[in-house]
Amino acid sequence: MANDFTICLGTIGGGGWHSPDGGESWRKVGWPFPSPGENQVRSLACDPSNPHRILAGSDVGIYLSEDNGETWEKLDSPMDGFRMWSVAFHPGDPNTLFGGISPPGVFRTRDKGKTWEKMAIDIAPELGGFAPKATAIVVDPRDHNTVWAGFEWGGVYKSLDGGDSWLQMPDPGWEPIHTDIHDIKIAIGQQTRIYAPGPTGVFSSTDEGESWDYHEFPKFHEGDRFSYCRAAAIKPDDPNTVFVGNGNSIPGDTGTVQRSRDGGKTWEALTLPVKSNSNIYWIATHPSNPNRVMANSTNGYVYISEDAGDSWQKLDKEFGEIRALLWTPN
Repeated sequence: MANDFTICLGTIGGGGWHSPDGGESWRKVGWPFPSPGENQVRSLACDPSNPHRILAGSDVGIYLSEDNGETWEKLDSPMDGFRMWSVAFHPGDPNTLFGGISPPGVFRTRDKGKTWEKMAIDIAPELGGFAPKATAIVVDPRDHNTVWAGFEWGGVYKSLDGGDSWLQMPDPGWEPIHTDIHDIKIAIGQQTRIYAPGPTGVFSSTDEGESWDYHEFPKFHEGDRFSYCRAAAIKPDDPNTVFVGNGNSIPGDTGTVQRSRDGGKTWEALTLPVKSNSNIYWIATHPSNPNRVMANSTNGYVYISEDAGDSWQKLDKEFGEIRALLWTPN
């Protein structure tokens, strides 16, 4: 396996981690990040227009790296001190960034963090005893004026004017738990499909979020309430191939990567070389190598596939609780 790529991880209790050689060596991210116990990194994003620019969202604030995560700059924002669950770049404007927090809110800067504005998304502060979280922000690659946002206990929202105003999309499912959205990914093909995994399965839409299909995965244990899902990823050169992180709970005690190669019609649980010790929390791809897929378990395992999920290897180093993962070319 060529080690000509960088891996960044965000952890709970361990801060951020950086490997410039594909997982051969690691260092804990230091200044300007506070000590790891005070800086819980829950979100990472790579700039679609520049693979060396990375955003990190933490419980302390939002950070920007211009050199593959080697050095970082803290951007002062109204999100400081809140749990940041999502960050995103604007593909067409390097100065426009987004961040999502809990209690629920989405913020935008158009001047690289000098000033921020809170987006006009009206989410109830608490639903069913749970505090909603802005878990996903995606600027649509087809039209940069379209921005998607997913909320844990809030559903799916869409803006058609770059974030100035927002539409609440129809609930993906028929139960309140179906408004618990963990991620949003867009597969652009002859028929574009929007994927939105949640705790009970994965929803998909072929009509821009106006209606949703639903897929559940097999339960891992008798008596499980459902088969839990967290993140999704699209194979960059094949919109019909989608990966979903799956497990028996959060964090659970086992998990796998589910893969579909026909646009979500059928799925297969992929074989990992070491049984996962918890659910698969995040999955990372990058267009520079469409066949490289990375995945992590919530409880610290990191897996790499160089053949789009047909085979995997587990990295030797294990971490604490991993909440964010990306890889990017050097």
